[in-house]
Amino acid sequence: MLDLLIAMGYGGAEGSATRTQLSNDGGIDGIIDQDALGLSRVYVQAKRYAMDAVVGRPEVQGFVGALHGNQANQGVFITTGRFSSGARKFADAIATRVVLVDGPRLARLMIKYRLGVQVRQTYDIVELDEDFFE
Repeated sequence: MLDLLIAMGYGGAEGSATRTQLSNDGGIDGIIDQDALGLSRVYVQAKRYAMDAVVGRPEVQGFVGALHGNQANQGVFITTGRFSSGARKFADAIATRVVLVDGPRLARLMIKYRLGVQVRQTYDIVELDEDFFE
């Protein structure tokens, strides 16, 4: 998921991202430095679940706790499932900026930034150019 955020322009000109260790990561899966010196950082949590799985408020609260433990004020929580309304309300109500990206939004972003997808077929749709006949 860090590759997607880098493709979206996060990580500044340097494109600096670090994946944390898989176990005992403290609730943080990756860190993106927004500038060359790492003064501004975005922390990332990514969870791969079934499409119908629901990520609830406790998981988002755990991520916020991990952010606070790293003295961070912004993060992105990405899941292939979906977020409960309680999780969304919680993320909207706290001072720490937490962006929630669910499965459908993740798919749209992957398509838009052509990451993790392959183009199978393209179509050209044309329309009449009215100015051509003037």
